[in-house]
Amino acid sequence: MMGMPDLTEHIRMERDMLRLLCSVLIKPGTRVEICRMLGPTNFIEPLQRVVFEEIRALGPIDSTQLRLLLPACVTSRGFPDFNLEDLLTPNLATEADIETLFQSALRLIELDESGESSAPVN
Repeated sequence: MMGMPDLTEHIRMERDMLRLLCSVLIKPGTRVEICRMLGPTNFIEPLQRVVFEEIRALGPIDSTQLRLLLPACVTSRGFPDFNLEDLLTPNLATEADIETLFQSALRLIELDESGESSAPVN
């Protein structure tokens, strides 16, 4: 079992999770299942937390629609400068990236289950 990630690493894992959730390579049902395993408290970074909440709220829609709707949802939550492209850079997850993103996602879920992520330590 790996130790507690530092803040930078944790925020990177959050971003990886969001990139995974926005990927065209995962099915809407899979996205919903992943969202069910996580909660907003898994996300330390406020914008990323809101993005996660909005992805979860949108439910099992296809990724193209998700990416169309997400910016307006996040903007209406108080992040007027939100740019989905910035979040998804370097690019939308490719098949090669998916494995890495899934590893980050699993790590974030494991942290939650172990209770470690509720109190980040700097």
